[in-house]
Amino acid sequence: MARQARPFLRNSHTILLHSLNPITASIQQAQQAHGHILKTGLSSHTHLTTKLLSLYAHLLRFSDAALLLDSLADPDAFSFSTLISACSKSGLFGQSLCLFRRMLSLGLPPDSFIFPSTLKACAGLSAIDTGRQVHGLAWASGFNSDCFVQSSLVHMYVKCDEMWDAHRVFDGMMEPNVVSWSAMVAGYARQGLVDEAIRLFDRMQDSGVEPNLVSWNGLISGFNHNRHSSESVAVLKKMHMQGFKPDETSISSVLPAVGDLEDLATGKQIHGYVIKQGYGSDACVVSALVDMYGKCQCTTEMLQLFDEMVGIDVGSCNALVAGLSHNGLVDDALRVFRQFKDGGIELNVVSWTSIVASCAQNGKDIEALELFREMQLVGVKPNLVTIPCLLPACANIAALIHGKAVHGFSLRRVILDDVYIGSALIDMYAKCGRIGDAQRVFDGMPSRNVVSWNAIMGGYAMHGKGKEAMELFSLMEQSGQKPDFISFTCVLSACSQTGLTEEGFRYFNNMSREYGIMARMEHYACMVSLLSRAGKLEEASAMIKEMPFEPDACIWGALLSSCRVHGNVSLGEKAAESLFKLEPRNAGNYVLLSNIYAAKGMWDGVDRVREMMKCMGLRKNPGCSWIEMKNKVHTLLAGDTSHPQMTQILERLGRLNMEMKKLGYLPNTNFVLQDVEEQEKEHILCRHSEKLAIGLGLLNTPPRSPLRVIKNLRICGDCHVAIKFISSFEEREIFVRDTNRFHHFKNGVCSCGDYW
Repeated sequence: MARQARPFLRNSHTILLHSLNPITASIQQAQQAHGHILKTGLSSHTHLTTKLLSLYAHLLRFSDAALLLDSLADPDAFSFSTLISACSKSGLFGQSLCLFRRMLSLGLPPDSFIFPSTLKACAGLSAIDTGRQVHGLAWASGFNSDCFVQSSLVHMYVKCDEMWDAHRVFDGMMEPNVVSWSAMVAGYARQGLVDEAIRLFDRMQDSGVEPNLVSWNGLISGFNHNRHSSESVAVLKKMHMQGFKPDETSISSVLPAVGDLEDLATGKQIHGYVIKQGYGSDACVVSALVDMYGKCQCTTEMLQLFDEMVGIDVGSCNALVAGLSHNGLVDDALRVFRQFKDGGIELNVVSWTSIVASCAQNGKDIEALELFREMQLVGVKPNLVTIPCLLPACANIAALIHGKAVHGFSLRRVILDDVYIGSALIDMYAKCGRIGDAQRVFDGMPSRNVVSWNAIMGGYAMHGKGKEAMELFSLMEQSGQKPDFISFTCVLSACSQTGLTEEGFRYFNNMSREYGIMARMEHYACMVSLLSRAGKLEEASAMIKEMPFEPDACIWGALLSSCRVHGNVSLGEKAAESLFKLEPRNAGNYVLLSNIYAAKGMWDGVDRVREMMKCMGLRKNPGCSWIEMKNKVHTLLAGDTSHPQMTQILERLGRLNMEMKKLGYLPNTNFVLQDVEEQEKEHILCRHSEKLAIGLGLLNTPPRSPLRVIKNLRICGDCHVAIKFISSFEEREIFVRDTNRFHHFKNGVCSCGDYW
């Protein structure tokens, strides 16, 4: 009987092997073979089960493969090797490592085929600790000198940004091949170590190893990744000169760098090359071209290229939205974004982050908050980039409740340790009037960079806390963090807000003397503001004359604004004349000059400026204030009557006005820069936007709760006095952020000390 069964089993074995051909076998055939093996007891045939494991892996049926492996009474290393390799190739790195650990637990030693697959999984997961353990095991097993294992170790350490360890393994290789050389070069390039990457690339060529496309592309993309745009473009040109033909990856990697440099000539040359080589059908290349033209402010070419695309994908959509936003066409960007969304294009986190950032950067803060909520509703999860893009929108309109919600979201997603999210939270809390919360976020950061220090110093400067900002500057120096030009802008601004003239000059001089940072336009603007706000207008004017470059609108604007405060007509006219040349369509400059004339009763001058504005079609920007209540931001315009509670607001302000008069307060009608009767002037003062916002807050928030208001213009002296009174009479803390700084009113006193 046994002799009769042997031919049948041999025949069955042969038939099964034939059915397990990965080229012809289907999933159904594989599962039938699996069932037959279990029924006939052929699980002990290692060759047969290994073939089936390979087939399952080839068909990406990893759950079936796992079941087969579990059914084996005595699996060998080769069985595990087949599955570990397949999982790593398919990106199932976690499963690959689980299989490796299980193999070790069974006492099966890994070989030179298993180590590379396992190290690839470690690299894919950035599991550096596990990778080091695998390295130690390879060393103990004697496979650390195997060329494939060494190459895999180099790749693993490079992917995990451990270049010292990578170089140590690399130096131990007898004859590193082009793959290992390329990995090392790309690793240094991705870390922004330009000199080391170029030096190693030259060494590779000197050693007789010819670089390939991967080598060149590693340099190009690595430099671009670290914003070394010039170096990225230079590598492409060198590659072309040495006879290497750039491929689609080369082109799509270098174009972002070309755009960052706004090198339109090079961009057009690359576009011509793309057409000649027939790369125009590659979605990544076309998206990169759209992005490049957008960065080079060539919206016509950008739109034409997009319209000519054969197939629109999410990458090209993102590039178009970003390009429109970059050129200030935020309304067009919003419209196009909606079209893509409604058209069924599967927008990703990059798409949503791009449009949120666009709105936040272009004054559409409420829209940015609404888009963030919508993004979550459609199931797109914000990432490490989204949050820092959104928080400025919360900061711009003092949307503290929304900002706190974003803070909570960051805590839940465990992304709060990111230094840029922490810095954005500091900025948001500071701009929402919560400098204490900003300090707490700063103190809780596990690591800080210069952006973090600048954010907290800028916050204290905005709140008029000059001494605290200077103390932070000193702490930053003591911590070993080198200040940059923004650090000095923050501390100079803090000195300007509090009238610390001598200290400001000391920082200004030390900037170049101790740190080798040459003064930029913004530093001179701070110094001009510091001097002119202190009433030293002639000294400020002299500094402008001594500047090593032509003053811009910020410089003249700082002088003109202080001439308005101190009533200096002649210098004001000089500053305004320069501003009219630099910014002929900025209505604010004309209004400031008009205000200087009006404050002096020079109504002919006022009429002359108004006529100039009329001829140019310019209109004064109305005073506008924002207040957040019950998770909603309310906007109020000076003189506006459209708010549904306006009658109650004016009644409340009227009663407060009467109480103030009883206590000796008289409205300062000098701040009404119109030639009207005194009673009408009082009526106009009552309708200033910050007063309307505070009136709305008094009506709709619990007694003694704080109020936070943002204003788009400088707070006027009458409103400043009135809000001091309201803070005392209503027993409220009131925070008002104008274009200059924060005013914290409490018990009838303002934090600015009446210096702003």
